[in-house]
Amino acid sequence: MGKKIAHHSYMKILIVEDEPKLAGFLKRGLEEQSWEVELAYDGQVGKKMASNYRFDVIILDVNLPLLNGYDLARQLRHDGLATPILFLTALGTIDDKLDGFEAGGDDYLVKPFEFRELIARIKVLSQRNSNREQSNQILSLADLELNLDEKVARRGGNRIDLTAKEFALLEYLMRNKGRVVSRVDIAEQVWDIRFDTGTNVIDVYINFLRKKVDKDYPTKLIHTVVGMGYIFKEE
Repeated sequence: MGKKIAHHSYMKILIVEDEPKLAGFLKRGLEEQSWEVELAYDGQVGKKMASNYRFDVIILDVNLPLLNGYDLARQLRHDGLATPILFLTALGTIDDKLDGFEAGGDDYLVKPFEFRELIARIKVLSQRNSNREQSNQILSLADLELNLDEKVARRGGNRIDLTAKEFALLEYLMRNKGRVVSRVDIAEQVWDIRFDTGTNVIDVYINFLRKKVDKDYPTKLIHTVVGMGYIFKEE
């Protein structure tokens, strides 16, 4: 008998979802992948479980009793939890998604959804997490250092306070240093949204970063390439 080998053989997943029918459906579907699934029906229990046990991926609804999904993610990130978080919610506007990413989410799937897509996204998140654990945990250029373990940025030894999204944007720029990245690249890789030419959210965030990372230092690292995007390099 050939042994069934799951793609990501063993994973432990926490689902925080207050609709028992949907939670049960998700649990059964994910257990068919040979994954272990724990359920929490409100944000406070979800927080307790996420804090006390190790999970590979956390799936959060947004509208939860006692503590909503955005606040829950924010609190977990504040406590230093790096586990990938996937928001699974009926709230589907770009603003909702940006709120989710700003709260510390890694991915965002809108209900109703295809179950296959959920499984694919969970695999990507867990893969990204294990890659993150193996990869070099400090990115640097000039006197700027980004510590991926501690989620801390320092320039010239001074700590720079960044939001979750600013950190993700800076990490993306640093991983692609010396290469021009377009707004479309940034939208897809950092925000996981299709770039909408009507939005200036990326320019806004680049400006936030420039103020924090470049403004007080003689060597500028974030450069605009007119008509093409941005490049991260020493002048």
